[in-house]
Amino acid sequence: PRWGRFSLSTPQVRQAASIVVRGAAALLVLWPLLVSAQKGVDYRAVGDSPAILYDAPSLRGKKLFVAPRGMPLEVVVSIEGWLKVRDRAGDLTWIERRAVVERRTVVTAVAAQLRDRPEDGAPVVVELAAEVVLDLLDPAPAGGWLRVRHRDGAAGFIRASQVWGV
Repeated sequence: PRWGRFSLSTPQVRQAASIVVRGAAALLVLWPLLVSAQKGVDYRAVGDSPAILYDAPSLRGKKLFVAPRGMPLEVVVSIEGWLKVRDRAGDLTWIERRAVVERRTVVTAVAAQLRDRPEDGAPVVVELAAEVVLDLLDPAPAGGWLRVRHRDGAAGFIRASQVWGV
């Protein structure tokens, strides 16, 4: 059969068709990444009770870790009642969807200071150790600062570069 002035059996047409098929296959593979890049990163927090992190999306999976309440997690994949999540260390695990909440939290990556105002010279409200979970009060950083609250009630500002979860 002929299409236009080229035969469908010519090497050039076969090569072009092969390129189109490979491009479509690459797009199918990369599509989830492109969509998630447009939406931004999805963070959630472990609910009010500690939760088990598994190696597979099943209660029969190997139990890897118990996540403390409020621990921030980056959602990578969501399927039928399970979330594949990444923690601050970069580990990928699975958690039951019902164990997480929409509330946003962050965790200090280093020892840090919670300040009264979003500036380096502002009075220190509290000194924080590394690995302290904080509620994120304002998800949009203002000049590199985040407004957060400690579970004891102390609220203030912390540098976005000193926490993980945004």
